[in-house]
Amino acid sequence: MTMTEGQRVGKQRAGWRPDRLREQREAHGLTLEKAGERLRAVAEQAKLKGIPAANPQTLWQHEQGEVYPGPHYRRAYCLLYRATEPDLGFRAALPGEETSFKLTPMDDRLNGSHVLAVERAIHRIAPGSEEADHFDLQQRIIDAWKRRHTGGDPHRPVLILVGGFAGSGKTELARFFVQLTGWPLLDKDPLTRPLVERLLVALGGDANDRHTDLYREKVRPVEYDCLMQSAMANIKCGISTVLTAPFIAEMTDPAWMQRLSNRAASMGVDVFPVWVRCDEESMREYIGFRSAARDAWKLQRWEEYMATIDLELRPAVPHLVVDNRLGTAVTLADQARQAMGAVYA
Repeated sequence: MTMTEGQRVGKQRAGWRPDRLREQREAHGLTLEKAGERLRAVAEQAKLKGIPAANPQTLWQHEQGEVYPGPHYRRAYCLLYRATEPDLGFRAALPGEETSFKLTPMDDRLNGSHVLAVERAIHRIAPGSEEADHFDLQQRIIDAWKRRHTGGDPHRPVLILVGGFAGSGKTELARFFVQLTGWPLLDKDPLTRPLVERLLVALGGDANDRHTDLYREKVRPVEYDCLMQSAMANIKCGISTVLTAPFIAEMTDPAWMQRLSNRAASMGVDVFPVWVRCDEESMREYIGFRSAARDAWKLQRWEEYMATIDLELRPAVPHLVVDNRLGTAVTLADQARQAMGAVYA
């Protein structure tokens, strides 16, 4: 059972400092009503899912610590005040997490901050194994972003696989890579869902099944085959492509990854597996917030579902890791999008 906004009591959240949220609002000279208006505007501009209602009463409850803001509110607050979650007192910082609690005026002009915002977000890509070259992928993404405004891309194409458990934030991060580079995105769910649902029903199953042997043995292989064939069609044309899917079985299978790497290499394409790391609490919050029918089984049997996954699982091949515990990477991506919009709009 998921919690509603009103059930998320702030006093139960470790590190929650509602006074900081109030300090930010007051430092920007905003009333509760005006802050709500700007919160809705910045969420709409960033095209966040679930635009917050942001009425004065709700904002007051956030600032008093009576209600802990949901994920859509926290993302919007971070964009509004150009800050991170620890900056705004939503939680304590992770070990080594870069934060800087600054009361910045809302009318600041950007002086190269869009470049810094992008680089800061992209630097969340880290080596997940000793052999993985995270600097190479970081530079290719940043180069592609810069070259979109000058033309051309001299690098050999790349195939990026963004994997992770449900609710880890992999789709948001894959979209961010795409927005920077202009490379096409192949997202497994929208690409294959109509096929998967009809196939499950035709086989006598539930269209929203993602946990039975019927899905795993009969449908899932077809689902991933469609995704990978679509990717191959792109890289055969020399088009760098970003894929997003859990890739749980695939990234942990050295033979599967080697076959993909060999096939891509034969076409002059490099493969970069990227694993998105997340925590249980954030995953449950993300899954509950998106309210997808295919997630109903997970939410109704959360403990049973968690018993089937290992949060320390990592790909069995050289790979990169994006640490999105407590939404850290998605927050930085949001801020980079906002900075880019201010420059290129």
